[in-house]
Amino acid sequence: MKVIAMIPARFEASRFPGKLLKDLAGKPVIIRTYEATKNTNLFDDVYVITDSEVIKKAVEENGGKVFMSLTEHDCGSDRIAEAAKEIDADIVVNVQGDEPFTRKEPLADLIDVFKKDVDSKIDLASLVHPMTNWEDIENPNNVKVVMDKDNHVMYFSRSPIPYPRDKTIVTTYFKHIGIYAFRKSALIEFTKMPMQQNEATEKLEGIRFLEYGKKIKMVETPYQVIGIDTPSDLDLANDLWK
Repeated sequence: MKVIAMIPARFEASRFPGKLLKDLAGKPVIIRTYEATKNTNLFDDVYVITDSEVIKKAVEENGGKVFMSLTEHDCGSDRIAEAAKEIDADIVVNVQGDEPFTRKEPLADLIDVFKKDVDSKIDLASLVHPMTNWEDIENPNNVKVVMDKDNHVMYFSRSPIPYPRDKTIVTTYFKHIGIYAFRKSALIEFTKMPMQQNEATEKLEGIRFLEYGKKIKMVETPYQVIGIDTPSDLDLANDLWK
């Protein structure tokens, strides 16, 4: 089973333009993420997928591999699918470019899902983390996941799900951590599946896989993702690096 990591890396970002090239302890954020992913030693290859010449230059100057995205895409899955068509792989793991503190353990857990799936019934695997603070649960930026007894996804939503009609029942709410591992075949299929109503409403691409009957397995992880979305996040990341 050949496993590769793909790191989508756009230069533009609505909240923090050019953030992937900002300095983090002496190197650009994208290079810190690339090195952290490479240093897990989990992957046969690691690629940065970008439409930016300046990001391409920065990655190549640091010994990284780059695939230039040739077209505009609505979401990260479309962007890495374009590259995956050209690269030999069985499993593609999508690592976000603004997560320089990427750890080995959760990525290994995702890959392990496919190693154990001898009948190849799982199309995607991803991560969840339990939430206990109600403000976090209500926050639409925290995507909630409802799973069945085998941790297969039933639905994603920005709303609190399940709805707590009976408040005497203790319910665990799970936050989706957006690191996906795909079977390459499912990733390629994604680009051929038109967006449906629920995805368009919630603006969550994971819903598209569900609407077309794809099986998504979730892995609970204790690790919190530290992403860089704002200048203050970058300041915090520099402090953490020290």
